[in-house]
Amino acid sequence: MVIDSDGYRPNVGIILSNDEGRVFWARRCGQDAWQFPQGGIRESESPEQAMFRELREETGLLPEHVELIACTKDWLRYKLPKHMIRKNSHPVCIGQKQIWFILKLVCDDEEVDLSANRKPEFDRWVWVDYWQPMKEVVFFKRDVYESAMTELETFVKV
Repeated sequence: MVIDSDGYRPNVGIILSNDEGRVFWARRCGQDAWQFPQGGIRESESPEQAMFRELREETGLLPEHVELIACTKDWLRYKLPKHMIRKNSHPVCIGQKQIWFILKLVCDDEEVDLSANRKPEFDRWVWVDYWQPMKEVVFFKRDVYESAMTELETFVKV
């Protein structure tokens, strides 16, 4: 796992939109926790490469299934709650720094396959109104979601 000198793990976040301007919202397997697809950036990857890998792993979608519209201009950071920090790991990860991407689905919904990876991240997904995730995402990610969604809102095609 790559951790920067400040204790943040480089990561990507994905806002996937459809023709109606609604966004892909997914439930983590076995939990009542909903979020956008996201995941870590490997040492040899660019943020864009990591985004396409995470998109495939978490949704089964390939680059030809989406249109890459935009990404945040800079890293957005969130800290993990103290009880979630693994103090015995080195280096210690205190949170994530993320580049967020906004994509548009250009294929049928049936192409989404949450079981595309041998260890699925999500067990359910729905299309929701653009700002609904702000009401439902776990508290410690809210500020990052708000920053990313505010910056990328103008790119949602309705």
